[in-house]
Parts: sequence; C-alpha cells; structure tokens
Amino acid sequence: QVQLVESGGGLVQAGGSLRLSCAASGITFSSYAMGWFRQAPGKPREFVARIIWSGSSTGYADSVKGRFTISRDNAKKQVYLQMNSLKPEDTAVYYCNTRDGGYDYWGQGTQVTVSS
Repeated sequence: QVQLVESGGGLVQAGGSLRLSCAASGITFSSYAMGWFRQAPGKPREFVARIIWSGSSTGYADSVKGRFTISRDNAKKQVYLQMNSLKPEDTAVYYCNTRDGGYDYWGQGTQVTVSS
C-alpha cells in the first residue's frame, strides 16, 4: 500500500522560507519520480515541481522557478521542497505525488499560508 505523508507546512510572512517534506512507504522509492503539487482555495490543483528517481533532473512551474528547490533522499525515502522568497500567492495546500502504472498517489497535503 502506497502511503505519502507530507509535513513542514505553516504560516510564514512574505519573503520567508519553509521546507516541506514527504515520507513515502509501500513503494521502491528510489525507482520513482516524485512531484509536488498545490491547490489554492477555489482553484484547480497545479503542478509545482518534479524530480526523477536519481535526483539528477528536476522541473518547475514557471511561477516558482528560482525560488523553490525540489530534492530527494532515497536512503530516507523522502522528497523535499525548499521554498524561499515566499509570496502570498504561494498560499495553498501542498501535495506530494507519485505515479505507478498510470495511477496517481497523493498525500493528505500540508497547508502553507503566506501573509503579506
């Protein structure tokens, strides 16, 4: 059973930083690409960042490029999202994601709130 558990969200002032973590279980973590998505109130869920199994390649949404960094630790079965220079428009629930056989797995999400 695949399980993804996010942590690290919270309330931060604009310009501040947060580091999100996602712990995975039930999968051979080092074989899977991982991603972060977010969903703001009243808006659809959107892609934020992704990282391939080895960590050697990453991709970002234009809105977070240069501010957010995705990384992973395959030994710990965790993926991280370092978020710097946070803006009020980054306020959302952030979800960890992986895909297996065309099926998407999601965590429960962690709330990030950026005050102006």
